[in-house]
Order: sequence, then structure tokens, then C-alpha cells
Amino acid sequence: MRFFDTHAHYIDSRYGEEFPGGADALLKEVFSSEVERIVNVGTNIENSQSACEMASRYNGMYAAVGIHPMDCRDLPDVDATLAELEKLLERRDELKIVALGEIGLDYYWDTSYKELQQIYFERQLELSVKYDLPVLIHDREAHGDCFETVLHHPNVRGVFHSFSGSPELALELTRRGWYISFSGVISFKNARKSREAAAAVPVEKILIETDCPYLAPHPFRGKLNRSDYLKYTLEALADARNEDAEALSETVFQNSLNFFSI
Repeated sequence: MRFFDTHAHYIDSRYGEEFPGGADALLKEVFSSEVERIVNVGTNIENSQSACEMASRYNGMYAAVGIHPMDCRDLPDVDATLAELEKLLERRDELKIVALGEIGLDYYWDTSYKELQQIYFERQLELSVKYDLPVLIHDREAHGDCFETVLHHPNVRGVFHSFSGSPELALELTRRGWYISFSGVISFKNARKSREAAAAVPVEKILIETDCPYLAPHPFRGKLNRSDYLKYTLEALADARNEDAEALSETVFQNSLNFFSI
């Protein structure tokens, strides 16, 4: 089997703190496994730049750049921030940028700045069309508003990453051309809704990811996640769909190449 981690955060400080040699040492191990491709995802200008720099060092790594809804609360000057983001997007080929993200809405921790989140979300969706890039959508406790927002941008293409919504929402999104990505959550014992969504989604619209260093799959739940744990997510996905894991892994790998136009 071969794997494409469509959403990882190797710019996270936890790798330097918890893994001997940091993220670069870990990536040498990861790329020696069945993992062939990784998209390294930023959440603000600074770490988006770091994601690009890291991607330049690995043939199989690409970058996504954007402003996460949890990061935007510290970035009230939307115009200035997005001007900096555009400087990166204008160099997308040189910097190996294959997506805009991660972007979206997050109502789990703090709902006091919903309006600012929405502004950043809308503006970045517009940029994705301008630069012809897919988007990586973060949707936490905001399913209705995320869905309504993307409906207002029919020319945007993208994926709802680490999907946590209902099977009905997943199907409605895929009917409109969106992809659905599943993380290690699908392997958790209490993840009935995720497994039901995984079973419902057309196979050609499925991606998988780690969202590392977060959401390590069973049997590593609670530990530092890494891209070579993707096989456990794939096995849980195959079980939920009652499909052969090896055949499914190849389909999902090809889906990933198509999604990112690689």
C-alpha cells in the first residue's frame, strides 16, 4: 500500500519538544515507509512560511497556506494579513503550494469573534478562486454556517478535513463536488457518526489524513501522531465501508493526486 497524508502540521512545536531530532528526523523515518506524499498545512502567515520552507526540503512534501479560524483572533487587521498571504500565493508554484488552508469556522472554544472568523473565511474562499487552488476546510461545531458559506461560493473546490458531520451533510457536500477527509478519529470506539459518514461517501470523494500531531488513531490515541500511522486510519475506513484495504488505499491515493492536481 502507499499513502498520501493530505493534512499534516509538521511545523508544530510539539515535534521539537517530544521527538528526538524534531520533525525533520521523524520525516526521514516517515518517508522511508509507505508514505509517499504529505501536505504540510499552515494556520497563520508565520507558520505557513515555515510549511513552505519545509516542503522545499522533501520531494514528497507540499504546502498549504492560510489563516485558521483560531489564529484570526490575533490578526484583527484582515487586509494587511491577507496581503501577506497573497505574497505567498503569488509564488505558489515556486513554494510548492497546492492548497489554501486551513480555513473555516470553529465555535468549539470561543464564539466571541464569530464575525471575524466569517470575514476571514469568506475572503480566503475568494482568494482560492483567484489563485485556482482547492481549500482545506476546518469545521468544528459550525456545520450549518460552514455549509451555508461554501454554498455562497459555488466556484470553490475543496475538502472538509477531519470530517465530523453527519452522513447526510457528507453526501450533500459530495453532490456539490466537495471531498471528505477522514482522520484517525474514525478508528475511535465512540466514532459511530464518522464511520457512518465514511460508509456513505462515494469512494471517489474520499481522502485520508493524520492532522498530526493531533488525532492519532487507535492504538496510539493520545500520543504524538505521525504520517506513517495513516495505515490504521485506512484500515478503519476499509472496515467501515466493508472494502478491501489494499484496493481502497490505491483509490484514495489517486483521489489525493487528483484533488491537489499533482
